[in-house]
Amino acid sequence: MTANAAWLKKVRWDEHGLVPVIAQEAATGDILMFAWMNRDALARTAELGEAVYWSRSRKKLWHKGEESGHTQKVLEMRLDCDEDVILLKIEQKGGIACHTGRHSCFFQKFDGEDWQAVEPVLQDPQTIYSDKNAKKSHE
Repeated sequence: MTANAAWLKKVRWDEHGLVPVIAQEAATGDILMFAWMNRDALARTAELGEAVYWSRSRKKLWHKGEESGHTQKVLEMRLDCDEDVILLKIEQKGGIACHTGRHSCFFQKFDGEDWQAVEPVLQDPQTIYSDKNAKKSHE
């Protein structure tokens, strides 16, 4: 599958060649995270059946879960009516989508005065990433 496929041309990419992406847990309807994709990331996602995003900070493709093991199996991809936002309906491996160790990146709720964390940390992020790095060093 090439990044020049006709279906990719239908997407209205921004001036940086990116499109916003929402990852929604298919089973619960929970919005787990927001990210960006470029053409290559979207093509790779379709090819693998797992979410691949564009990391703006690292300026490279980012296969979700490559370090944490918390991959996202893509069950469905949808394009909005303006053709400028993608919705991924996913199955979240390990139940953790956020690098903070929470189920969702949207764990802070405005209480009228301030933002409050309303979802628990399911796993300490240091153990998520240090365990993975320890495994890599033994392979």
